[in-house]
Amino acid sequence: MIVEFGHFALCLAFVVALAQAVVPLIGVARGHAGAMQLADKAAEIQFLAIAAAFAALTWAYVQSDFSVATVAANSHSTKPLIYKISGVWANHEGSMLLWVLMLALFGALIALFGGNIPTSMRARVLSVQAMIGVGFLAFILITSNPFLRLANPPIDGRGMNPLLQDPGIAFHPPFLYLGYVGFSTAFSFAVGALLAGRIDPSWARWMRPWILIAWAGLTLGIALGSWWAYYELGWGGFWFWDPVENASFMPWLLGTALLHSAIVAEKRDALQKWTILLAILTFSLSLIGTFLVRSGVLSSVHAFAEDPERGVFILALLALAIGGSLGLFAYRASEIRGGGLFQPISREGGLLLNNLLLAAACGAVFIGTLYPLFLEMATGAKISVGAPFFNLTFVPMFVPVAFVAGIGPFLTWKRADLRPLAQRLGALLCLVVIGAIVVALLDGFRKPFGVAALAVGVWLLLATLFDLFSRAGFMKVGVLTGLRRLIGLPRTAWGLFFGHAGLAIAICGIALVSTWSEEAIQVQRPNETVSVGGYDFTLLGVKNASGPNYRSEIATIEVARHGEIGGVLRPERRWYPVEAKSTTEAAIDTRWHGDLYAVIGEPDGKGGFVTRYYYNAGVAWMWFGAVLMAFGGLISLTDRRLRVGAPSRPGTGQGARPKLGRRKARAAAAATALAALAIGLAVLAAPPANAAGLQADEFLADPKLEEKAREIGTELRCLVCQNQSIFDSNATLAHDLRMLVRERVKAGDDADSVKQYVVARYGDYVLLRPPVKPLTYVLWLAPVLFLVLALFLGHRVLSAQKRRAGASGSGLSDVERARAQKILKGDAA
Repeated sequence: MIVEFGHFALCLAFVVALAQAVVPLIGVARGHAGAMQLADKAAEIQFLAIAAAFAALTWAYVQSDFSVATVAANSHSTKPLIYKISGVWANHEGSMLLWVLMLALFGALIALFGGNIPTSMRARVLSVQAMIGVGFLAFILITSNPFLRLANPPIDGRGMNPLLQDPGIAFHPPFLYLGYVGFSTAFSFAVGALLAGRIDPSWARWMRPWILIAWAGLTLGIALGSWWAYYELGWGGFWFWDPVENASFMPWLLGTALLHSAIVAEKRDALQKWTILLAILTFSLSLIGTFLVRSGVLSSVHAFAEDPERGVFILALLALAIGGSLGLFAYRASEIRGGGLFQPISREGGLLLNNLLLAAACGAVFIGTLYPLFLEMATGAKISVGAPFFNLTFVPMFVPVAFVAGIGPFLTWKRADLRPLAQRLGALLCLVVIGAIVVALLDGFRKPFGVAALAVGVWLLLATLFDLFSRAGFMKVGVLTGLRRLIGLPRTAWGLFFGHAGLAIAICGIALVSTWSEEAIQVQRPNETVSVGGYDFTLLGVKNASGPNYRSEIATIEVARHGEIGGVLRPERRWYPVEAKSTTEAAIDTRWHGDLYAVIGEPDGKGGFVTRYYYNAGVAWMWFGAVLMAFGGLISLTDRRLRVGAPSRPGTGQGARPKLGRRKARAAAAATALAALAIGLAVLAAPPANAAGLQADEFLADPKLEEKAREIGTELRCLVCQNQSIFDSNATLAHDLRMLVRERVKAGDDADSVKQYVVARYGDYVLLRPPVKPLTYVLWLAPVLFLVLALFLGHRVLSAQKRRAGASGSGLSDVERARAQKILKGDAA
């Protein structure tokens, strides 16, 4: 009965969403206050209905009601409770229900906390939100109903993929959807503003808190997904440039640009068109990510890989949302005024440059992710796009972003002078350059790109700290007064500090782990020692154990450095009888300078076990930086100038009903920020779960032949995992390819012959670095074109600013000129 109630609640939510999408817009057109205010109540009712449906599905999972098809397919009675609950969204149907729940939650929050938004604008925003909800609720009810019953329910369920039974997946999707779906609010505000024909600083201020929430959620979601990939797939990697990973990274890049562009729109009444376009494109990329994950066009460890018929439905929704909003933008763009004037060397100019570089970098990721799909669809040809492409195209565009981010806070609005800026930051920049040269000398100039990336991160961190202490004025007012001023800084200033410092720390972590990490894989017997990264790993033994729904073998590995024992690692190999799958649990010892990482695989039948050891330098810095960035975004929400629940001024609310007060809104935002930080740190600090298994039957007896096989294998792509080599992937096909390579090497073939043999069977797509063909020239040329387009757009914006300044005869904006004329006429009021 509860399941049927959940289905009814979902149908009710669809009807309410339909009314919410239509009636308020009619009220706006006719000036009917009651019809406009219906949007608030409808948004709240829609959220309650979907929340009831979600609770009903969760109850079915917790109670192991195997008469429900999704429960029977994705759960089991012996699963721990936390994984029964997380199993609700670890499948297509349940995750779509979570998707619309987040969408309805944002609509309800706007209704509850949007009292400072005029009723007509709030009605338009909630109507657009409801239109999105109507589309996805129809998709769920027609193609992906999570409440379908089975005529003959099984005694027990089929269980859930063991790779998904870990804390990372329990928390990763909710935070990811908080960002994915949260950007729908920016989209709704953009479309609502275009419908109203009103785009001004107030509009940007109404929208900014929702962008902050979405951006912080997406940042945490990506960090948790990266952390899951780090230990779950068993080879110590944290980012694969997988198409599904890119699907979440692209909205983050444009969302970061949108967040900074909204600041310019609010504070300087400039870049309105660009802000509107970014709001539309950011959510459009979220929709494209939803399509990629659920359409079946991708084969990825992250994808749901559902049937293409569902993908057609999502593609239709995507075309309506993106096409309709861009068409409305094209229709209204000429009516959007230019806004405030600024010089190229100014804070607006710095933010514009960062925006354009972020957009170009996003374009590079976009073309690398989708071009192979378009090419295969159009010609049937397959090309491989892996880490080399993304590293060579994305990194050169993102490094200037980080560098300019350190300079931007020191620039003044409207016009800045480079001479005092150089005096303030020149010494700091010289210090960073000298430090980089020293590090390069100590490293023997073996890894110059890693040193350069580390220098960029250190520069951003030092510049951010210098900006914070400059705001407090320690040099002018002394330490005690400076500390008081530091504590009293606006929360937006602290948010900027945490955000930029988090990015700097994350960049340092990425540079360290990508450049100075070491690994070793071997068959190891008890009491044998392997050295990696200056640490000695000694396998002491392996014992049997059991868990709630698995059997396991746990290894005890002693770690020593310079003869002194520094800890014990206990990696684990598990067998899940219900799912008939084996996995391994990585053991990770996190230290301030890096991680010691151990994985144990299959026994070799001769008393030995496959072991894999890593020293991953500075990897934890990367995730700590991401958590710090998210915390910075959330702490900004507590600033009184951005409070979501700001009460309306008399006469400005156009009938807006009273909302929660200032203190409650600020307390709620602060509690949310602290809770998100605590959850993020707790999850990252939790012991990791499963990592995919290694098999002992692969190793060649001759170490030289084994090394040769590995060199060849690192150049071959896993056709399942796409952007991993066959020696990094644990897919069955990757195992078969490894065995094939070893057989050819054992037969005496050289490296070129082995690769030609594999290519003859699978095509050039199996190569991680395939030969350049005419079709790939477009791929490599596209990022350059994106960068050229970005620079061209920047030039157009600055040229338009110069023309407007010349036409006005001064650097004053329209508002400033009108105010000056009143003063000259003696009307100072």
